[in-house]
Amino acid sequence: MLFDFAKISPTDCYKLMISTITPRPIAWVVSQDKAGALNAAPFSFFNAFSGDPPVIGIGIGSRSPGTPKDTRANIRETGQFVVNLTNEEQARAMNITAIDFDKGVSELAKAGLTAVPSVHVKPPRIAESPVAMECELMQIVDLDGKSGLVLGRILAMHIRDDAVLDPAKCYVDTPKLGLIGRMHGAGWYARTTDLFNMPRIPLAEWEKTGE
Repeated sequence: MLFDFAKISPTDCYKLMISTITPRPIAWVVSQDKAGALNAAPFSFFNAFSGDPPVIGIGIGSRSPGTPKDTRANIRETGQFVVNLTNEEQARAMNITAIDFDKGVSELAKAGLTAVPSVHVKPPRIAESPVAMECELMQIVDLDGKSGLVLGRILAMHIRDDAVLDPAKCYVDTPKLGLIGRMHGAGWYARTTDLFNMPRIPLAEWEKTGE
C-alpha cells in the first residue's frame, strides 16, 4: 500500500515512521544550561552518522512551535552534551526521565540515577548507563522550526569495564551490554539478545560461486 507523505498529515507520517523504522537506538541525553541546571531525556530519532570524524545525530522536537525542548535549547546554549545508552536494567529509569517534569526539576534525581563528572565536557554522564559518549556540538539543522537535527562529535566514550574484552584492540562484548531499542507505538521496546551472524560476501567469492 502506498502512503504519499505529501497527502497525509505530519502526525500520520510520524506514525508510519516509528512503526517501520525499528529498532531505533536510544540517546539518553544529559545536558545543562549556562546556569548549570541539568536535564536528562531520552530520544529515539538517533544514530551514528560517521566514523571519521565520529559523529552522532539526534532528532529533537519542540514543546510547542518556536519553543524547543530543553535538551535542544541547552545544547545550542552550551555546545556540549553526553549521550548515554540504555540497557534493560535501566529501562524504567530512562522512562522516568521522559516524564514532562517542570523546568528545574532534576530528572536524574527523580529516577534515582547517579551523575558522574565527564572528562571533556561539563554535563555529567549517568553512572548506571553501560555506555556514555561525551559530545561537542558540530551543528544544529533546524527543520521547519519544529524539530532540530543535532549533530555532535564524540570526544570520549565510557564503556562498563566488564564489557570491554580487549582495551588495546577496542574489542567490546556488545551482547553483554544488554542494550535495548525503541520499537513501535507508545511503549514498545526491543531487547538485543536475539542475534544471528551473517558475514559480508567478498566479491571474489560471489563471482566464483554466484551464491
